[in-house]
Amino acid sequence: MDMRPVQKRSYPPDRWTAMTGMCIAAGLVWLAFADFAVTVPTISRELAVSLPQLQWANNAFSLTAGALVLAAGRQGDVFGHKKMLETGLVGFGVLSLIAVVTPGMTGLIIGRALMGVAAALILPATLALIPAMFPVAEHARAFGAWMVVAWVGQGMGPAVGGVLTSALGWRSTFWINAPLALAALYLVRRSAIESIDPNASRHLDMGGLTTSALAAFCLLYGLTEGQERGFGDPLVLVLLAASIVLAGGFVWLEKRLSDPLLDMHLFSSRPFCGALVANTVLNAVFAGLSFLLSLYLQEVRGYSALTAGLLLLPSTVTILLCTPIGGRIAAKHAARLPVVAGLLLTGVGTLLTGTLLHAYSYALIALGLLILGTGLGLMSIPLSDTAVAGPPMEVAGMASGMFKVTSMLGGAFGVAALAAVRHTVESQAVHHAQATGLSKSESDILRDAVSDSRLLSQVESSLDQATRAAVTEAYHRVETVGCGVAILVAGATAVVASATLPLLWRLPGKPQPHRDGEESGEVTRHQDSNGRQET
Repeated sequence: MDMRPVQKRSYPPDRWTAMTGMCIAAGLVWLAFADFAVTVPTISRELAVSLPQLQWANNAFSLTAGALVLAAGRQGDVFGHKKMLETGLVGFGVLSLIAVVTPGMTGLIIGRALMGVAAALILPATLALIPAMFPVAEHARAFGAWMVVAWVGQGMGPAVGGVLTSALGWRSTFWINAPLALAALYLVRRSAIESIDPNASRHLDMGGLTTSALAAFCLLYGLTEGQERGFGDPLVLVLLAASIVLAGGFVWLEKRLSDPLLDMHLFSSRPFCGALVANTVLNAVFAGLSFLLSLYLQEVRGYSALTAGLLLLPSTVTILLCTPIGGRIAAKHAARLPVVAGLLLTGVGTLLTGTLLHAYSYALIALGLLILGTGLGLMSIPLSDTAVAGPPMEVAGMASGMFKVTSMLGGAFGVAALAAVRHTVESQAVHHAQATGLSKSESDILRDAVSDSRLLSQVESSLDQATRAAVTEAYHRVETVGCGVAILVAGATAVVASATLPLLWRLPGKPQPHRDGEESGEVTRHQDSNGRQET
């Protein structure tokens, strides 16, 4: 019998220095994802563009990142996650500068889209390097640090964007990315180790990549275009139908390929599926809420970009405070409990902010944001630990990529869907305003202003005082109703998700041995309640 001691795997001594660089990289991406919303009214005035056009600039980043992040995770398995991270950081810094110097709205949209490509290289690499660089005992702490930085980046994005926009102009929200990317690159190159799967295939599933990207594009395009054309327009209906067909085609294709972009066997894990559903919902709710509140606080309440950004900060406080609590609860009671509780609190907090529909009270909005942040904090560590550390290490890049797909596309969908709800409700509110006393000409001005807020300021100077007051008051009322109803829809979605998630994410009973393993004597693997692989 071989009595030689089993060699323990060694881990890099500077792993926490590398983790600092990885957190800066992840925070940089989420900051860029979140700080754009608060700059929208300023950019709209300066570049003379409409809200749907700026939605494209906002969503171009998350669309390209979400569409490519899975392929980037797979390529990280092949060429090395450290190399992908370094490439992404260089690209992100350079492309941010290009986006800010390219003139016009087209340049802004293309620039944000290209930044999303670089973000797709960064996000899965920062997550996939954690299992390779840290022992299991440190996973919760490492994932917790990553998730804190990611959510604080999103939570503080509007405040940072507001400060930069007010002090240096909206373009500063782009060029600030370059020094941050450089700092992260230095720490990663100095301290991180490479992680490569020598058995990973170099084949890239172009069919899966194309169908998944087109499905996401058609869905977001349909939701955005519907705000201008109407959701009964043939083009909008074709786009929405195409997104369903393409998504179905993606699943059909991936099930039949020997080397797919996404291994569908990942979805045999209920904890993994539950984590993806929860992550999609919370990103859709948080991104959509941040976008709507940024518009409401500036366009209806009249706050500056700086003040509006600062007023959205309360959620960051409770995210910071509650993230370690969520990790401790998951360690003691399994991951599902803090995730379900977090989704419920996210929904309750969002519903509370929706009280602006009836009467504006920042105290209630702040309380809602604090409760929402509590929910996000509780979920952060359990979600990432389940979705990324749960699957086997050989598919860590694929699992982390899929996790970030739901983050990015969930956020993009949240903005597009809630903006669509807002526009639909506002269109109905315009008809109600006409029925309650506005003249035909005043209603026409109001209808145009709801479609494009710039038009109201353009015609205000030509209106007499009484007409201007009537139209402005009606505009603010319509905007309040639209934002309020959309926020309530988001909150209700999170509450429903929290109630139904346990049906999908069921806690396992005692593992049963695999039949083939029993017959052959092979060691089989089972998942614990957090989705981690156990022998």
